[in-house]
Parts: sequence; C-alpha cells; structure tokens
Amino acid sequence: MKRILIVDDSFYMRTMLKNMLTDAGYEIVGEAPNGQTALELAKETNPDLITLDVILPDNTGLDVLKGIKAEQPDMKVVIVSAVGQEIIVNEALEYGALSYIVKPFSEERVLEVVKKALED
Repeated sequence: MKRILIVDDSFYMRTMLKNMLTDAGYEIVGEAPNGQTALELAKETNPDLITLDVILPDNTGLDVLKGIKAEQPDMKVVIVSAVGQEIIVNEALEYGALSYIVKPFSEERVLEVVKKALED
C-alpha cells in the first residue's frame, strides 16, 4: 500500500484529500498544517508521496519543497494550488515536483495525478 503525507494549512482540505485517498486504497501517514511540521513528518514517515499546498502559514510550499528535496532528493511531491498560482506551480515543477492539482479539484483529477506520480 502506497503511503502519502498531506500538507495543507486548511483542515477541510486535508480531510477532503485524506478521505479521497483513503477510499482509493492509499495509507495516509501524516497530515501537516504548516511547513515545519511537513519537513519533520517527511523525515519521520518517509512517505511514497507528499501532497504539498503552495501557501502555508509559516513559509511557502516552494521553501518546503526545496527543503524536502535537499534531504530526500527522490521524494515524490505533488503540488496543490489555487487557481491563479501558475507562476508558483511552474517554479515548483522546476524544483522537482512531479505534477500539480488545482483547487477546487475533483476526486478524479486528484486520483489521476497521484496514481501517475506514484508510477513515475
């Protein structure tokens, strides 16, 4: 079973992603509401994939992405962003994110992106 870490400052978004991914047969190894917790949990849980919101209360998703990639270069990361954050998404892809999901998202899109990222 593939293990996923969810990083989003919104409890609602984390819960929604968790429910979608759990229903699809993935194991959620942790949830982080901010960048600091995300970096700690990424090290502790060593997930197969991280879903990473680009806007976090304590720093940007890009900083967290760089931090994760510095520690674990092979870690698979999918960016979650709101509409209109294309510049950030493009930067994230340059820093090693595999793909992205735009909010508001459909369950089909989330599962498609996660499945593809885990196959890469």
